Amino acid sequence: MTVSEQQSPGVLGLWSAPRSRSTAFLRMMAERGDFTVVHEPFSHVADFHEKEIDGRVVRTEAELIEALTALARDRAVFFKDTTDFAYPGLLADRRFLAEATHTFIVRDPAEVIASHFALNPDLRCEEVGIERLHEIHRAVTAATGRPPVVVDAQDLVRRPRQTVRAYCAAVGIPFRARALTWRPGMREDWMSTRRWHENTGRTDGFVPTRSAYAATVHNHPVLAGYLRHHLPFYEELHAARLRVPDGDPASVSDQAHR
Repeated sequence: MTVSEQQSPGVLGLWSAPRSRSTAFLRMMAERGDFTVVHEPFSHVADFHEKEIDGRVVRTEAELIEALTALARDRAVFFKDTTDFAYPGLLADRRFLAEATHTFIVRDPAEVIASHFALNPDLRCEEVGIERLHEIHRAVTAATGRPPVVVDAQDLVRRPRQTVRAYCAAVGIPFRARALTWRPGMREDWMSTRRWHENTGRTDGFVPTRSAYAATVHNHPVLAGYLRHHLPFYEELHAARLRVPDGDPASVSDQAHR
């Protein structure tokens, strides 16, 4: 069976610590046009105590999971979310952990921490989110009996075509080369958390960025402690990352889905 002949998952999720390029990944998935895209539903319920899903306002994780599952009956759903919050309802719902396709993206924690602290100087260690990301990864593995897909953010910006192609093959959806670029701009569903997405809003594809931060894990003792705490969880996730081939020859399948 070819990738294009496989059935799309009902619900496809991408879990990420904040500042790990997950918003750019969501922007690519929206550009595909074959998924209903939902931006950070779990964190909105945790932070704002509600989220609108297809005209329905949900206020608990259980209601959210039910709404996402219902939405996916008519069309495949992609959501991405961040782990600056804890999601006990998600972790308790073994059925959703097993039946949805949960995937993950990781980024060098030194970069994650400096970028997050620049936006949130009250950052707490648990809000870095890598330990929580590892906890969800472990729960999905236990529920499904197999390790889920983990994308390396560095691969994504250095070799976007190869990385997205490998991701699509791993989750059973067609690769669409045209989705690798998009028009810059802010999506409406980013507005309530706009300042977190300004950089992505200025991009037209997956691009490496270099930012200079006054506080880093190298000169700030509290941030250095955050790095020591989260590094083992990152290293375990990174070791399980999707292996991306160096070459990326054009294929008939690519052309068909441009």
